[in-house]
Parts: sequence; structure tokens; C-alpha cells
Amino acid sequence: MTSQISKEPTRAWVVTAAGAAVNLCLGILYAWSVWKKALVDKPKADAGEIMTGLNSGWAYLTDAQGTFAYFICGLFFAFFMIPGGRLQDTYGPKIGATLGGLCVAAGCIVAGLSKSYLGLILGFGVLGGIGMGIGYAAPTPAALRWFGPHRRGLVSGIVVAGYGAAALYIAPLAQYLIDNYGISTSFIGLGIIFALVVILAGQLLSWPPEGYLPPQPQNKTVSKGMPTPSVDWLPPEMMTRWQYYALVFMFLGSAQSGLLVIANAAPILAKTAGKVEFFAQNAWIIAAFGGAINALGRVGTGLYSDKIGRNNAYTINGLVSAVFLITAPFIISLENIPLLFLALGIAYWQYGGGLALMPAFTADFFGSKNLGANYGFVFIGWGLGFLMPLMAGYIKDYTGSYDISFYLSAILLVSAVLMCKFLKKPSASAVKIK
Repeated sequence: MTSQISKEPTRAWVVTAAGAAVNLCLGILYAWSVWKKALVDKPKADAGEIMTGLNSGWAYLTDAQGTFAYFICGLFFAFFMIPGGRLQDTYGPKIGATLGGLCVAAGCIVAGLSKSYLGLILGFGVLGGIGMGIGYAAPTPAALRWFGPHRRGLVSGIVVAGYGAAALYIAPLAQYLIDNYGISTSFIGLGIIFALVVILAGQLLSWPPEGYLPPQPQNKTVSKGMPTPSVDWLPPEMMTRWQYYALVFMFLGSAQSGLLVIANAAPILAKTAGKVEFFAQNAWIIAAFGGAINALGRVGTGLYSDKIGRNNAYTINGLVSAVFLITAPFIISLENIPLLFLALGIAYWQYGGGLALMPAFTADFFGSKNLGANYGFVFIGWGLGFLMPLMAGYIKDYTGSYDISFYLSAILLVSAVLMCKFLKKPSASAVKIK
């Protein structure tokens, strides 16, 4: 029996909070620059040197090698969002969250025990990426089923904010573990903690009961640019519309700029800090700062996208971020730390905002019933975004700076904003209601 209620039940917000908690553990990817800073030293890597002391047995890496592990993780993350989404849509969110947490934990432990570049690729990259994809696919679609279109931006932002905020605590914790116990222990210890938290939080995820209808806004008109409720498209139907490919490109545009910054935040701060010893020695601060802004950008952008429309929110975020990407090389050359935090903070906000907007866009356009699978296919754009930091690693090895990468990233982001200006909801006249 279908029931319409006037207010979301407490259970809806419990699921939302549990989803954020799951993502807080899966978000180890956003603290990668801390490990990269400890592993990358091109002259020593070219000489084939091996680390001693706490990190005995680990080989030094080039910038490209350090970024490749990050790229592999992101690639597997993106493509396992698709089976993860199908798993969520078919069996519910608990299984996906639990399996994802176990895979991420196993990947961290494999990377720590191996003490090798291959182990880093297979553990953190492959196993970790698979776990993140499967686990990340569960919380957001589950939470969005409890809410109407007028809250999709906010709720999506809260759930994915957990993933962005992960760097806020993982970055300093990882740096502490690396400094005091070594790289291997940092991976193993965090892997065990993540497994415990994700399994517990994952059990709180659930779908609404059969026949549940989310409440609609009371005494309010629909927000500007907010699509009316849609039919539920299946992935093959969705992929017959140009809007799907536009969303993938927009995801690529918004993601690549943030991923470029996330991959290199700590090394960039270490270089910009110059003679300021505190920041040079504690470059993890920029990763933690970025995590906070990333999380705030998801909630904030989700909130104002519900008011001004998804397209307007995406456009504002993208254009402002592009300006600061273009100025980043100049700021780095000035060794101006406050301006660097501002520029990278804008990039983190835009990136986080994109991750709140894209699931909301997908639900607005193609419905919420099959959101897990549909968003998994849209999420391919995020995975393709890792090509930018990968390319930046090679550019850095050959030119000694990230300047060209920042300019290319800005151009791609502006192109995505232009695409957004033409985006509109697809016609559902030829689609059967599922």
C-alpha cells in the first residue's frame, strides 16, 4: 500500500548519517598525497635506492610511478561502481558497504605487507579501488530513496561529504603513523580500523519500506531549475540519450581538476612553503584542509543547488575554480602560502560540489529506483578524470613543474561548464515506467 507522509522519518536521517560514516573510511584515496610525499624521490628512484630505517625495504618512486598507483585505484573505483550499483539495486546497501569495506582493508594490508611497488598497485590500486567502488555505490542511492527531489542535493551532499572529509583525519593520522611506525604500519593499521567501522556502519543502511513515498515540500513552490519527478530509466534506456554522455563529460571536467590537486597537494605545499619549515615538514596539513573544504563543498553545493538549480550551481563552481587553476602556477612561484590555500581550497570545493551534483543530476533526469546502476555508468566520467593527474606526473618528471597541467585542467573544466549550459532533462515519452 502506498503511503504519503509529511515529514521524513528518523530512519531516513539515520541511513544518511550511516552512509556518511561508511564514506569516511572509504575516503583514504583523498589522503594519497601524504603517502606519495613519503615514497617519491626521483633522483633516488633513478638510482635504484632502497629505503632504510622504519621504511626498510621500500623502493623510492618517481612522480609518475607514485601517481600511477593513485590512477589505478581511481580507475578500478570508477568501473566497479557499475557492479556495485547493480548489487545495491538488487540486494540492498548492506552487502555492498560490507564487501567494499573488507576489500579496502585487504588492499591496505596487502600494500603494507608487500613493501613493493607491485604490491602498492595490486593492494592499494586494484583491491582498494574495487572496494571503494563497491562500497561507495551503496550509501548515496540508499539515502536518496528516502527523500524527495527538493532535498536530493542536500542529502547527496551529506552522504558524500563523508568521503571528502576522510582526508581531514586520515592525512594527519597517516603522517603520524609513517613518521613513527613506517609506511607499512600506516597501511596495515588503517586497513584494520576501516574494516571494523565500515562493517558496523553498513548495517544501518536500508531501503524505505514497500509503498513508501517521500514527502514533498510543503507550502513551497518547486525550486528554480528543479526537474519534476521523473520515470525510472534503466541503464540501456539512459544511454540512448545525449544527456547521459553530457553528464559523463561534466563529471570528467569537474573531477579531473580536483583529482589533480588531491594527488599533489602535499608536495605542492612542501615546495611553496620554501623556507617556512613548519609547512615544509607538515605538508599533510594541506591534505587535511582540503578534506574539510571538499566535504563542505559537497554539503554547501548540494544545498544551494536545491535552491538555484543544478546547472547554475555547476556553472558557478566551475568558472570560479577555473580562474584559480590558471593562477595556481603564479601563486606557487610567489611561495605565497595563504594564496595557495585559497586557490587549492577553491579547487577542493568545486570538486566536492561536483560529487554532490552528479548523483542528484542523475536522479533528477533518470529517476531514483535504478540510481545505483545508472549513477555507476555516469561515474565513469570520474574515473576518466584520473587521466589528468597521471599525465601531470609525467609532465612534472619532464618539466619539473605542474604549470602546464594546471592550464590544461582549467581549459577542460571550462569546456564542461559550456556543456552544462546546454543540458536539460531528457524527454521520457518513449520510456516505460519501471
